[in-house]
Amino acid sequence: MTDVMKPAARPDNPRFSSGPCAKHPGFSLTELSDAPLGRSHRAAVGKSKLKAAIDRTHKLLGLPADYRVGIVPASDTGAYEMAMWTMLGARPVTMMAWESFGAGWVTDAVKQLGLDAEIRTADYGELPALDVDPGRDICFTWNGTTSGVRVPNADWIADDREGLTLCDATSACFAMEMPWEKLDVTTFSWQKVLGGEGAHGVLILSPRAVERLESYTPKWPLPKIFRLTKGGKLIEGIFEGATINTPSMLCVEDYLKALDWAEGLGLSGLIARADASAGHVWDFCESRDWIANLAADPATRSTTSVCLKFTDAGLPGDFAKRVAKRLEAEGVALDIASYRDAPPGLRIWCGSTVEPSDVAALMPWIEWAYQTERAAAVAA
Repeated sequence: MTDVMKPAARPDNPRFSSGPCAKHPGFSLTELSDAPLGRSHRAAVGKSKLKAAIDRTHKLLGLPADYRVGIVPASDTGAYEMAMWTMLGARPVTMMAWESFGAGWVTDAVKQLGLDAEIRTADYGELPALDVDPGRDICFTWNGTTSGVRVPNADWIADDREGLTLCDATSACFAMEMPWEKLDVTTFSWQKVLGGEGAHGVLILSPRAVERLESYTPKWPLPKIFRLTKGGKLIEGIFEGATINTPSMLCVEDYLKALDWAEGLGLSGLIARADASAGHVWDFCESRDWIANLAADPATRSTTSVCLKFTDAGLPGDFAKRVAKRLEAEGVALDIASYRDAPPGLRIWCGSTVEPSDVAALMPWIEWAYQTERAAAVAA
């Protein structure tokens, strides 16, 4: 095997996992000392912390004044399931999927809720047709975390639509411009772009979504953890800091500290960091013929979960895993193998908490690992 020179520079932080994601720069456990541990989340101190998280999320994202924000159980999955179970069924629905999590929502709509849904799917790296009937509800992911493919814009969503749009934006919120006037239900988890600790989801509702909740009763029973209305009216407490079940106040405190950092940059600053990091990866791929972005169309490339594929013919089936393991063994990149259901390759998280300089420093290491593993494969 031919020896390949290791790069001299290393990323300061090798954490490029797509979730849970890197903590914000400067994070320390000592930041969490003000968490009201051992106190009820219903006590004034707990409710005030939750309300602060809600209000500051609303402001930083630039939401319309009449949009509501709630903190709910079970991460983005819980938030999106809650929306599906409480709002779908009132109208025909178009389910759109081009990666693992979107495919999961399709399964739930068809097999669990028994909806007569129009299903639009695309292979990893592609998008399905976006010309959707405005009379239908639409379920889609803004950014495919496991495919690295995002919708290029929201022009395909009608302003005068009759149906609701349910958008899973877990790896888009805080790192991409979101056209809120086009989104009726939006969900995310703060463990993604802001690097918060897991287990909690965020649910954002437009007035149209609230109207649906208050005027429509699903035909299926709703578990307590999914119920957003009582007596035909929205449970306002959920959007004022009275969560449905017991939240981790340690996780809430961690999110508040992430917001401290994020507010210092502003939304445009957060987006710029993700754009810069993704740009380093794109430029690297453009100048090499053995690696490419999984997203077929440059307009649909994710700026957070950047998914790559090796294009060399004749490489072993586990080649990408070998590269990822070699990088992890060197301590320069942790958890960057592609998602288990995705095509073999690498997935580099470029969300806002990642330093663009670390992404730039990683690129020569990817070349080193590729050359090293390729030489080993040829020698074998």
